[in-house]
Amino acid sequence: MCAQSVDSDVGPAEIKPIVAFHDVSKWYGNVIGLNKLSVRISPGITGLLGPNGAGKSTLLQLATGQLFPSKGTVEVLGRRTWNNPALNRSIGLCPEQDALYEWMTGADFLATCARLGGMGRTQARQAGERALETVGLTRQKDRIVAGYSKGMRQRTKLAQSLVHDPQVLFLDEPMTGTDPVARHDLMDIIQRLAAAGKTIVFSSHVLHEVEAITSNIILLNRGRLLAQGHIRQIRDLMDQHPHRIVLACRDCRVLGAGLMQWPHVESIHLQDRDQSLVVETRQPDAFYAGLPQLALQTNQEITEMYSEDDNLEAVFRYLVPT
Repeated sequence: MCAQSVDSDVGPAEIKPIVAFHDVSKWYGNVIGLNKLSVRISPGITGLLGPNGAGKSTLLQLATGQLFPSKGTVEVLGRRTWNNPALNRSIGLCPEQDALYEWMTGADFLATCARLGGMGRTQARQAGERALETVGLTRQKDRIVAGYSKGMRQRTKLAQSLVHDPQVLFLDEPMTGTDPVARHDLMDIIQRLAAAGKTIVFSSHVLHEVEAITSNIILLNRGRLLAQGHIRQIRDLMDQHPHRIVLACRDCRVLGAGLMQWPHVESIHLQDRDQSLVVETRQPDAFYAGLPQLALQTNQEITEMYSEDDNLEAVFRYLVPT
């Protein structure tokens, strides 16, 4: 299947992307992690989505210089990532693996991370305090990490990725295992960081989490790029799958009879005892533009209208074979 691609860059074409993969492949013996991947990631929040084994972690490890590409080049902020220690000052990684210094307090752990990044003792302590405040752990900073809950441990990992104030953040499954309250808080933190000017690339296998944070996605499957861009734009490119639009009105049979005259309407199905109908069309923009006039002509008040396909779940369902 060919990748559906939407250019998510905004602004003049000469503006360089924050992250760029150029024809990148990565293989582990006979196992392919990424296969001829080319993507450009602009400022803001980008969700990295795909089933297990899709290549999400490989992409993040290549972007943070932990792996070298078997083929192609990976650049962040215009610089090669492999064997480039200086780039670490500009990027932060929140890993999926939980590997903290259990015997330390949260404050000591963050200060240690800052010291390892080259800061002096006082500067490191202050940077750790700021990072803990950003993720909402100030009150727990003097507790031993071993006693932290899963949500607190995820916040701590996020804080260590922030302690040196990087420009770009890579977050690998940052909300895994957290309860609903902690998950909501982490999503808010990610959005606030982006609003403050940081570029964030995060991976997740939970569709509604991605959709709640950003509409810009990269969809991978088996190491290949399936789609990139805004969810709605990607859906619009998928011409082989008609858009499904649900309408509720007083007399849907009358409205449906009018819709059947439109050349771009492929099918209509009545449901809910004729109180709503499902329309399939390959030209949703034309459908939405003409609907108000048809409602007036048929004297039908449309009480509800929504699309079953304008969401990430539909895009995922259509693009990822089961």
